[in-house]
Amino acid sequence: MKHPAPKALLSLFAGLVFSASSLAAEVQVGVAANFTAPIQAIAGEFEKDTGHTLVAAYGATGQLYAQIQNGAPFEVFFSADESTPAKLEKEGLGVAGSRFTYATGSLVLWSATPGYLDGSDAVLKANQYKHLAIADPKTAPYGLAATQVLDKLALTEAVQGKLVTGQSIAKTLHFISTGNAELGFVALSQVYKDGQLSSGSAWIVPAELHTPIKQDALILKKGEHNPAAAALTEYLKGAKAAAIIKSYGYQL
Repeated sequence: MKHPAPKALLSLFAGLVFSASSLAAEVQVGVAANFTAPIQAIAGEFEKDTGHTLVAAYGATGQLYAQIQNGAPFEVFFSADESTPAKLEKEGLGVAGSRFTYATGSLVLWSATPGYLDGSDAVLKANQYKHLAIADPKTAPYGLAATQVLDKLALTEAVQGKLVTGQSIAKTLHFISTGNAELGFVALSQVYKDGQLSSGSAWIVPAELHTPIKQDALILKKGEHNPAAAALTEYLKGAKAAAIIKSYGYQL
């Protein structure tokens, strides 16, 4: 039996490498700021398992929506609500039938100071702080949820002069972590990992105090024919991604 010459083997190997690399693609993703840490953790596993590369840009859901309307190159959108992806789909900017809920978020009142919050709403109701940070309720679903909590607790008027508003939930977290606000409402995923707070102190807001924060994903028209876009949305439905998402305090 004749064995292939070394040159032939090298040529075959090079062909296989080229073939595999030619199947790999890049996908541009617009990601709601609360999902920054999970998508970064998922990205490495996604690339390792599929060969595709994920390139993400982060911001408030409303800001990302405006960018998509103005021609941003995003091929997949991970929103912090249900309504924005539904709107994009209705407007013809999303691929019909590709929308699904990838996570349900939790709202938390957080302080960078350990022991400042005791796991309840007592400090919020005592109203002895100077500044309370929230995300802009017009563009950030977690900001809207924060205003609903304040309404339910009859605190809206009492805290009005103390509110510090971030353009996104990431900016809101920055206000609190730098001490510009003693406390504020952020996404649990920003300050939580593997069953515990990463720092500071908190009150995890009961879900009944605000509208459920169901977060939907959507393949956008720009990604309709990109295999990496379809692969990413399927990957988010798998067990490995689910474990990562849950580890940041989301419900599935």
